Amino acid sequence: MEKVRLGIIGTGGISNEHLKWYKQNPNVELVAFCDIDEERVHYMADRWGVPRERTYTDKDKMLAENKLDAVDVCTWNSAHAECAIAALNAGCHVLCEKPMAMNAREAQAMKDAADKNGKLLQIGFVRRYGWDADIVKEYIENGSLGEIYYAKATYLRRNGNPGGWFGDITRSGGGPLIDLGVHVIDLVRYLIGNPKPVSAYGATFQKLFDRPELRAPKDNMGYAGVAAPEVKSDVTVEDLAAAMIRFDNGAVLSIEASFSLNIKSPRGDLELYGTKGGCGFSPNFEIYTNYGNHMVNIGFAENLAHGDMFQDEMNHFIDCVRNGTPCRAPAEDGVQLMKILDAVYESARTGKSVDIR
Repeated sequence: MEKVRLGIIGTGGISNEHLKWYKQNPNVELVAFCDIDEERVHYMADRWGVPRERTYTDKDKMLAENKLDAVDVCTWNSAHAECAIAALNAGCHVLCEKPMAMNAREAQAMKDAADKNGKLLQIGFVRRYGWDADIVKEYIENGSLGEIYYAKATYLRRNGNPGGWFGDITRSGGGPLIDLGVHVIDLVRYLIGNPKPVSAYGATFQKLFDRPELRAPKDNMGYAGVAAPEVKSDVTVEDLAAAMIRFDNGAVLSIEASFSLNIKSPRGDLELYGTKGGCGFSPNFEIYTNYGNHMVNIGFAENLAHGDMFQDEMNHFIDCVRNGTPCRAPAEDGVQLMKILDAVYESARTGKSVDIR
């Protein structure tokens, strides 16, 4: 394969992060774009150098009329399964943005389609590609932290409901848990060896909704806070989700994620606690351990920030397609993540712990 002939389904904001790096990869040819918004798909085709005659509002027509090697799905969540399965059945490898689907049932159907067609289905767990993740994984795997048995993760916005389809549960599947929490839940699983989830207890709250009157300049979580046209009554997703997730190796994760919460400032932190040491990062990485008879915190002189995760993610996908490199974010991990989200939302609905099978 000289170049990977690539199509995009869904040309909204996140697709720009993907296209920027596909455009710079000499092994990629951008062939065709599809979006249900014709004006948008024309704009994006012009921007990224794809002829308008290879733009579509019908994914099936795009797949039929172009010999594609791979498809990148960047639609809203409710279209992930339909679009990914169509591309897989058309003989394409697929990268699908996170979350994998609306629920575990859809996610499993996507994996089944990939298996049936012998094609790669990579899930857009971009945090796996950060430099910080690489460093933490190195310390865990060499035994420096011992057995990791507890983790805490937060992804909290004070006033950051993006609005649009993000606030519409019929298209998003949920709020900050499925949009933001998915990043840190997956990252913890990845770092500690992808243990299987066995139960979850969760709570969700819908108290503050969208607060457009409080829109503020871009905050330190990278959210501009100016994208929501809806009024309060239009937001149908939770403001805040909190959960405890137990894994089959005995480890437990505590997770909090919010679009709207009366906190001092937005934050995103992840801490892992082991028998030999702990660590915390985002953005600065530290190790908490003992030296002699003293407790010490170890920082690093080098910058261990995320790096350009999307660049590494897109390049990895193309490498997997061209060379058969083992995928770093396979479909099975997406299915397990959707089982976790399903269980948390069900627990929030019932007020009871939910077993995950």
